[in-house]
Amino acid sequence: MTFPRRWPGLTFWILAGMAAGVVLGIAAPAFASDPKIKLIANVFLRLIRSIVAPLIFGTLVAGIAGTGSVKVMGRIGVKALVIFEVTTTLALFVGLAAVNLTQPGLGVQLKATAEDAALPATSGGLAGVLEHTFPASIVDAMARGEVLQIVVFSFLFGAACAAIGAKSKPVVDFCAALAEVMFRYTNYVMYFAPIGVAAAMAWAIGSRGAGVLVNLGKLVLTLYGALVVFVVLVFGAALVLFRIPVRRFVAAAREPFLIAFSTASSEAALPRSLENMEEFGVPQHIVAFVLPAGYSFNLVGSTLYLSLAAMFVAQAGGIHMSLGEQLTMMLTLLLTSKGVAGVPRAAIVILSGTLATFHLPAEGVAVLLAIDTIMDMVRTSVNVLGNCLASAMVARWEGVGFESGTDRLVPT
Repeated sequence: MTFPRRWPGLTFWILAGMAAGVVLGIAAPAFASDPKIKLIANVFLRLIRSIVAPLIFGTLVAGIAGTGSVKVMGRIGVKALVIFEVTTTLALFVGLAAVNLTQPGLGVQLKATAEDAALPATSGGLAGVLEHTFPASIVDAMARGEVLQIVVFSFLFGAACAAIGAKSKPVVDFCAALAEVMFRYTNYVMYFAPIGVAAAMAWAIGSRGAGVLVNLGKLVLTLYGALVVFVVLVFGAALVLFRIPVRRFVAAAREPFLIAFSTASSEAALPRSLENMEEFGVPQHIVAFVLPAGYSFNLVGSTLYLSLAAMFVAQAGGIHMSLGEQLTMMLTLLLTSKGVAGVPRAAIVILSGTLATFHLPAEGVAVLLAIDTIMDMVRTSVNVLGNCLASAMVARWEGVGFESGTDRLVPT
C-alpha cells in the first residue's frame, strides 16, 4: 500500500533554514558576512514591515465594530475585558523583569541602520510621548510605521463605526476584507521566511561569531522560565482568588494546552477548549464569548514574549532605555498585541512594528525569527491556558458556583 507524499510544513523549513544558516556562518564566515547575504535578510524584513499598518487597521476596526465596541456584551464583556487587561499587563511586566534580570541580549551587537535611525523619536518627556501618541495624519502615521498612532486611530475609527450602526457596514466589511487579504499576504511573505532566516542567521554568526547562539539560547530559557513563573504566581493566585478547583481545572485545560504546545496554533486548540470548559461547568454563553474574544485580547504568553523580545533587541543593539521609555514601549505592546491572533507568526509582525516605532535595530526581527518556532510553542500554549482560566474566572464572577460534593461549576 502506498501513501500520498506530504511535504513538510513551514515550521520544518524555518528550522531547516536556521540550521543551514548556522552551518554556513560557522563553516564559511567570510562568505556569510558578505553584504549580499545581508541583502536577502533585509528584503525579508522590509516585507514584514509592509504588513504592519494595514493589518492593524483592518483587524482592529473590524473587531471593535463587529463586537459592538463599548457595550461589547454588557456586563460579561466588561468583566472579561477587565480580566484580559489585568493579566496581559502583568504578563508584560513579568517579561520586562525577566529580560532586565538575565539580559540575554548583551554582547550580540546588533546595529541600527540608517533607515532605523531616520524613524521619528518618541522621547521628550511625558508631554512629548502623549502628544506623539495621537496622529495628525493617519496616512503619515502608516507611512512612517507609527504603530501606536495607528492603534489609537483604529480604536476611535472602530468605535465610530459601531456607534452609527448599519450605515457603517460597507466600511466595516471593507476592513474585514482588508484583514483577510493581509492574512493571505502574510502567508505569502512567510514562504520567504526560511530563506530570510537562513540569511539572517548566517550573517549574524559570520559577522559576530558563534557566540550569538549562546545569547539566543539564553533568551529561550528566559522566556520559558518567565512563563513558568507567570503561570505559577499569576494563574495560581487567580485560581485561589476566584476559588476555582485546581485539579479539575488542570484536567479540563490539559488537553487544549498540549494541543497548542504541539501545534503552536491556538486555533487548533479552540474546539477542545470550548468543549472542555463547558464540561467543566462554564455556561455556554460565557464560553462562547470569552474564549474567542480572548484570542484577540488575552494573549498573555505572546504579550510576555513581546516585552522580553523587544528589550532583547534593545540590549543587543547597545541601546539604553530609561524606565519611562520601557513603560511607554510596554503600553505600545499592550495595545498593538490586540486583534492579530489569526496571523501566522503574529508576534513577529507586532514586534517589527514596535521596533520601528522606537527605532531599534530591525535586524533583531530576523535573528529572533530563527528561534521563533521554539518560543511560539510555549507562548501559544500559555495563551490557551490563560483563555480557559479567564472563562472560569468570568463564570465565578457571574455567581456560578459548584455542585455540592463536586468540583463542577453550576449556576447558583
